[in-house]
Amino acid sequence: QLQLVESGGGLVQPGGSLKLSCAAFGFTLNNYAIGWFRQAPGKEREGVSCISMRGGVERYAESAKGRFTISGDNAKNTVYLQMNSLKPEDTAVYYCAAVPHLHCNFAGDEYAYWGQGTQVTVSL
Repeated sequence: QLQLVESGGGLVQPGGSLKLSCAAFGFTLNNYAIGWFRQAPGKEREGVSCISMRGGVERYAESAKGRFTISGDNAKNTVYLQMNSLKPEDTAVYYCAAVPHLHCNFAGDEYAYWGQGTQVTVSL
């Protein structure tokens, strides 16, 4: 069974950090591009960051540039999202997703596999 499992969410104060993990089971991530998306209550889903596991090319949404870092570990079949300088507006459910493409993008409808999501709450 092909599965993505996110972890690492939680409650953090503004300015704090969290590191999200996305582990793949049943398939090998190095043949995929992996995206991190988020959805806040009442808002549309948006792409945050993505990475091509084959070539290592990374992309970031403007809201994430300079604060978030995506990385992949093919040996662990896991992708990470390090989030620093968190803001209340980063509060959302964060999802990782996989698409069998060489290059990544933020077109969520193209992603074939999705995790269950992990809640990130940034608040005092």
